[in-house]
Amino acid sequence: MQSDAEKCVEIVRSQIGDARIDVGLVLGAGLTAIADQVTQAIAIPYDQLPGFAPPAGGEEAALVIGILGSARVAIFRGRANYNDAGDMNAMRVPLELLSLLGAKCVVLTSAAGSVSKDINPGTLVTITDHINLTGLNPLIGETGRERFVDMSDAYDRHLQERFAIATGQLGRRTHEAVYMWLPGPSFETAAEIRAAQTLGAQVVGMAIVPETILARRFGLRVLALGMVTNLAAGLRGETLTQEARMRAGVAAASSMARVLAKFFEIWVVESRMIR
Repeated sequence: MQSDAEKCVEIVRSQIGDARIDVGLVLGAGLTAIADQVTQAIAIPYDQLPGFAPPAGGEEAALVIGILGSARVAIFRGRANYNDAGDMNAMRVPLELLSLLGAKCVVLTSAAGSVSKDINPGTLVTITDHINLTGLNPLIGETGRERFVDMSDAYDRHLQERFAIATGQLGRRTHEAVYMWLPGPSFETAAEIRAAQTLGAQVVGMAIVPETILARRFGLRVLALGMVTNLAAGLRGETLTQEARMRAGVAAASSMARVLAKFFEIWVVESRMIR
């Protein structure tokens, strides 16, 4: 019997033929406008893809395949988070599909809150590691040795270096950061932010971590990026709302699209040379 991911492969291949997918890109709330920068785009709504969970926000979610930079990208325009329905495996089928389509790496993006006074809203951060103390893991319940995934190099250093080259060529300053996963949907308390600081995190967020674990499970290399949309609790005076975070993400989307296009040019040229 075919898995949902295998069924999705047939649906996608019926649209794009045998074209190779170079890289995947997961776009969270506020950053989905990046998909509008793709050329030669083919969009397949999530409701046509078995096993694809719709985001809770009600936005039009679709798998968009096309060209960004010089790469053929599979963009997941919208993601389902754990806090949508309590499902750690909400992004399992999309990431397994990406692997089956031949991609070797995935770029994960998310809004993030800064717990450091040195990282202000509007800053793009490259995630170098994560902290997950929730006890939740999407691989719980799997059988077989594949569930014992090595996470010592979950965030690919080589991809980070190539991304730094791209941002440098565009004159864009970034920070490296450890990301602490606090799944929400409520925002963090000031005490939780102090704990995150003590444990060595620079940013917090409600995504990235389940996807990183699943991506590594399916053999995908991971580059994870956070767009800082706000200062976390205890570092700000105003009340934090999701609407404000969304506005900040939308404002940053076009800038991030340019950086990603440059990164894809660098990465794809290099990866094609070594195939």
